[in-house]
Amino acid sequence: MKVSLRQIDGPWTTGFVLDKHMLRSVYLGDDADGHPQFENTRTEVGEAVFRLKYREDKLQAEPLARALRTHIVPRLGPLGFIVPMPASRLRAVQPVSLVARELALQLRVPVFERLLLKTPLTRALKDLPSREEKMLALAGSFSLHDEIRNQGLWNALLIDDLYDSGATMETASLLLRKYRKINHLYVAALTWK
Repeated sequence: MKVSLRQIDGPWTTGFVLDKHMLRSVYLGDDADGHPQFENTRTEVGEAVFRLKYREDKLQAEPLARALRTHIVPRLGPLGFIVPMPASRLRAVQPVSLVARELALQLRVPVFERLLLKTPLTRALKDLPSREEKMLALAGSFSLHDEIRNQGLWNALLIDDLYDSGATMETASLLLRKYRKINHLYVAALTWK
């Protein structure tokens, strides 16, 4: 899978995003029901994320995990476990969890899907115009569930599907950095806006 890696800075040790999500979007007009129609051109990673997230194409999880393993994981320190970003809304297929599970299998490390929990927001982050408003909306929305029973200190990788303002990744990372079982916290996102 072709990528265009981008490093991201924040309250984590190291972070990267695989590629831009959308290359071009052209408005075509409204359909018969008044819904806007677009012709979208996505990157290869963006198309895989779109198919996984909106078309429930589970076969996209493996190549996305392989892209993370090939292009991002070698730039990080040794990993002890993986944490998927909790979903913003309930779906039949949770894309980030599928990719996290597949990457965990490839790396032979555990994945903790309930370590980081998120309460539903009253308004979607994409509807908020500024990073500051997104940070305010996210305040107190994440919590930790200590599901790691072993004693020790490990490097963790937090994975998300889309990196936009960084508000979600930053809020989740600040909480994870307080967890007594995490040494270095790395982050990876599949695409950026």
